[in-house]
Amino acid sequence: MHTRRSLLMFASAAAVAAPLTAAMAAGTVTIIGVLKRIETAPDGKSAKAIIRNNKGHALVTVVVTDALTLSRFKRHRIQEGVEVRCRYAVENGKNVSKFLEPTAGC
Repeated sequence: MHTRRSLLMFASAAAVAAPLTAAMAAGTVTIIGVLKRIETAPDGKSAKAIIRNNKGHALVTVVVTDALTLSRFKRHRIQEGVEVRCRYAVENGKNVSKFLEPTAGC
């Protein structure tokens, strides 16, 4: 009886943990690096930001769709050559930005 209860508790814990583990695997990645290029779409509703990661110096292309960051690109608040902190998630094979801002204060 005691082993049956512990087996049931283990099975229910595994059932709860499985979706959480999948969500953590598809979690966000944070990088800090220099913004090398901004490519705004013709309709202005999205942009591609190419960032050179400080760790490993790899180029990372991030798709930006949020209105606040696009507005900052348009008003030149975020420019090429500025060090930025970017948090993104991989969705359908693309790095989709969740957060992008300069590291140097205001």
